Amino acid sequence: MNRLRLLIAAILAVGVTFGLFVFMNFLVSSGSGDRGELEPIAGIHFGPVDIPDDIQTKSRRIPKKPPPPKNPPPPPKMQIAKQDANIQPMPDIDIPNLDVPMSGGEGIFIGNFQQVDKTAEGDIIPVVVIRPMYPRDAAIGGIEGWVKVEFTITETGTVKDPRVIDAKPSRIFNREAIRAILKWKFKPRVVDGVAVERRATQIIDFSLDDAQGF
Repeated sequence: MNRLRLLIAAILAVGVTFGLFVFMNFLVSSGSGDRGELEPIAGIHFGPVDIPDDIQTKSRRIPKKPPPPKNPPPPPKMQIAKQDANIQPMPDIDIPNLDVPMSGGEGIFIGNFQQVDKTAEGDIIPVVVIRPMYPRDAAIGGIEGWVKVEFTITETGTVKDPRVIDAKPSRIFNREAIRAILKWKFKPRVVDGVAVERRATQIIDFSLDDAQGF
């Protein structure tokens, strides 16, 4: 039974295949004809291309730069307006002669101190003098006095190692005197062109008349 079915299926397959082959052959044979009768497609040309002989080839050449002028023209002259300088005369100022006390022969007295020690090398010249602060308790009590301080003037003119060697009254103005002298500046001592240290003493006066101007 199975063999019969296989045989029938094989015969049908062969028949269908043969029928398709015949149909395709018919389609191919019916489409063949004279190709010359086909209408040419617009815009498409087949065959050799004719190139005219009168085509002129153009050569591209870079133009030469023009030579620079031998004598360039001079730049235009600028006319600058001259301004007249107005010189104003200096006014005459009547400067009064100020009677400023001197300390040490050269330095200007700008603080409240009494005297400056002198040595064989020259006077001790203060450059910057700072007034001491007046103690509040002393100002309220109306107490005045002075403090004698010994210190060292360095090569740069600053003050170091101050100490009180005498005071009247004692211990009331010592602290403010030390604070003030540390801020002073002096002209340093020069020996053979070289600045050296030196010891000096200074009396700092504490007066209520000077304290009122602070």
